[in-house]
Amino acid sequence: MNNAFAPVLAALLALSTAFAPGPVAAQATTPIDSIVAVVDEDVILRSELDRAVANISAQYASQPGQLPPRDVLERQVLDRLVLARLQLARARDSGIRVSDGELAQAIESVASRNRLTQDQLRARLVQDGLSYEEFRDSLRDELLIERLRQRYVQSRVQVSEAEIDQLLAVREIGGPEVRLANIIVALPDGATPEDVAAAQKKARDIKSVVERGEIDFAAAAIRFSDAPNALEGGNIGWRALDAIPPAFVGLIQQLKPGEISEPVRGPGGYQLIQLVETREQGTQTLTEYNAQGLLIRATPTVPAEAARQKAQALRDRIAAGEDFAKIAREHSEDTMSRNDGGDMGWFPVNAWGTSVGSQLSQLQDGELSQPFQSEVGWHVIKRLGTREQDVTEQNRRNQAREIIAQRKAEEEFERFMRQMRAEAFVESRLTGA
Repeated sequence: MNNAFAPVLAALLALSTAFAPGPVAAQATTPIDSIVAVVDEDVILRSELDRAVANISAQYASQPGQLPPRDVLERQVLDRLVLARLQLARARDSGIRVSDGELAQAIESVASRNRLTQDQLRARLVQDGLSYEEFRDSLRDELLIERLRQRYVQSRVQVSEAEIDQLLAVREIGGPEVRLANIIVALPDGATPEDVAAAQKKARDIKSVVERGEIDFAAAAIRFSDAPNALEGGNIGWRALDAIPPAFVGLIQQLKPGEISEPVRGPGGYQLIQLVETREQGTQTLTEYNAQGLLIRATPTVPAEAARQKAQALRDRIAAGEDFAKIAREHSEDTMSRNDGGDMGWFPVNAWGTSVGSQLSQLQDGELSQPFQSEVGWHVIKRLGTREQDVTEQNRRNQAREIIAQRKAEEEFERFMRQMRAEAFVESRLTGA
């Protein structure tokens, strides 16, 4: 699978049958099917699980040794399918919908990010064993689940300025960032001392195997980890040190890139953490623009061409020497800047929209634009100047806000997921489950 394509679609290709209705397709491909799980009033069929497992196996076709034994892989994938069904059912019961237009935009975005046309996207999907209809269904359901998450946490997660101040007082925001991966050896509820000892030994054995070079960390995570990110090779991604639980910061700071921690006991079991790489954050600057502008709106009673002609006439008067501010006050229909003579202040390039931003980037200081159109009408702008602003402190506060919000959102949604799973009837019929 092409590497540029994989990051965007890997999850969809791996779990392409996680959400799509299974019985019809199953009957077409499997003479005799069976139920591998019951989820409330729904079921997950053996054919669905087999297709999802096959998609993951196809991704690792050149490295089959990285995958865990079939029974472990089936359990991991089935857990994902169950959670997906529960979330989809809750989203639909909550009235969350994704329109055909929104789905089309999402598909176009996927194609664009992978530098593919729509036809090339279809061809790539076929190449990866996924029909276009399955892809559309999977993407729609991904969007439904994401909207469920957003709706649930939005009203429950608030971050105050005091919380930001408190975090900044005790942690260094904007310092080094680390890319991490982990492996979790889970412990059951009510684990006995023997269970604990066995889990700890397993974690140490995994660490030894990786350090001897018999298997890399990502492959070990796929084979042995009980974490939800096992099939992603244990990848956690980039994190600022301040976004990491304090109990782990000291441990991570002692590691060099590529090194693995000793097993760490947590609520769910023993964890191995690998420091993959580090990077520094420097001073952050932002280019700001100062400009004057006027707007002539196109309305049902003022056609676009009439609005353009008026904007052109006003532009010609300004170019001939009349005062921009005077003309803006008398004729501009932009209520935000009209009373200030069209003064737009200092702002990032796209703060007034991408149409204005595109024009600004093409002008020189002191230059007057030709009339140009946006979704609201016809504009004329004059670029007055640019400056570089140090936004390091502003970004530090934004990062702190995001760290707190993300942590709260994860906690809230994990609590929601546990409650949803506890309230649901889920019966696994996998052998040995």
